Amino acid sequence: MENKERRVGTISMGIRCPIIRQGDDLADIVTSSVLEAAENEGFKLRDRDVIAMTESIVARAQGNYASIDDIAQDVKAKFGGGTLGVIFPIYSRNRFAICLKGIAKGAKKIVLMLSYPSDEVGNELVSIDKLDEVGINPYSDVLTLEKYRELFGTNLHPFTGVDYVDYYMNIVRESGAEVEIIFANQPKAILDYTDCVLTCDIHTRARTKRILKAAGAKTVYGLDEILTAPVQNGYNEKYGLLGSNKANEDTVKLFPRECKDLVLDIQARILKATGKNVEVMVYGDGAFKDPQGKIWELADPVVSPAFTDGLVGTPNELKLKYLADNDYKDLSGDELKKAISDSIKAKDSNLVGSMASQGTTPRQLTDLIGSLCDLTSGSGDKGTPVILVQGYFDNYTN
Repeated sequence: MENKERRVGTISMGIRCPIIRQGDDLADIVTSSVLEAAENEGFKLRDRDVIAMTESIVARAQGNYASIDDIAQDVKAKFGGGTLGVIFPIYSRNRFAICLKGIAKGAKKIVLMLSYPSDEVGNELVSIDKLDEVGINPYSDVLTLEKYRELFGTNLHPFTGVDYVDYYMNIVRESGAEVEIIFANQPKAILDYTDCVLTCDIHTRARTKRILKAAGAKTVYGLDEILTAPVQNGYNEKYGLLGSNKANEDTVKLFPRECKDLVLDIQARILKATGKNVEVMVYGDGAFKDPQGKIWELADPVVSPAFTDGLVGTPNELKLKYLADNDYKDLSGDELKKAISDSIKAKDSNLVGSMASQGTTPRQLTDLIGSLCDLTSGSGDKGTPVILVQGYFDNYTN
């Protein structure tokens, strides 16, 4: 029988799973869900397929939850319970509000320093055009709450309809602490108010800590250093409170703890069941920016906290349209197809700097695949916390 040429490249599909609960055998559930989907839908697993699962179900199976009292206890132990500067939080009911409840419970007074015109991941407090209109320089100007209101009034988040300034102030007061709010983008600005600082930024945290310590801050911790060890319940030794999500009004679900063993276990189970060597990863937020709301999705400290070794590195790809428009612009049909196929088969193992690879930005494989998975699974009611990606490592010659 004649071999037919494959006409499909990369496929990303959501795999439906039961609702995961604390203590569940996640390796067994993920493996059986993928195998049942393959049988029911009539597809076969192949070598280098990628099985990915959301960080949420991993943390839930681990039971990695912490209460606001856990947070308060750790904050008080680290800072002493007096006046605490809390700087550069992101503006999110899901990501930061419950953490703020616990932080405020562990201090007498919170000086909350908000970045403006937006937070680190693009949630806007005020438009940059309004800053231009009133002549404010966000890189140097420090605004009091009164000055902010005088210049900009009340600004509701375009997606949530929340005024995060009032919302965060009320959370602190309701948690039993005094509150003062300032607006600034220079870490050192907080030192005019207190020398005890909790910095809550995600991707810039190392720089912020370095600047504060060099400027004479007495006590500096990041959100990644709160709950790195258990107080009563959950913890994350590597990321602390970073990557946490609201579970309920008094509890957060933390980023999953070490889970390399989990991805290796699933890889081994699939190999035993099918003879295929698949890759496995855990993914959180994808790394992409929404052009409408200007929000950069990545509020987790990393896209993938655990993955099998075959997902280390970056793609090594040629740009087909470059070859078609340049090297082989005079060819067409089967002759063009053969020339491009031969180029792909003969490509170097490292194409960095090659004109033929321009436009193929060398992002980490886990960031690219994790973003694909995040968009496929969504964050709502699809019920597919496991994603199967097929054909990702194929090229034009396969």
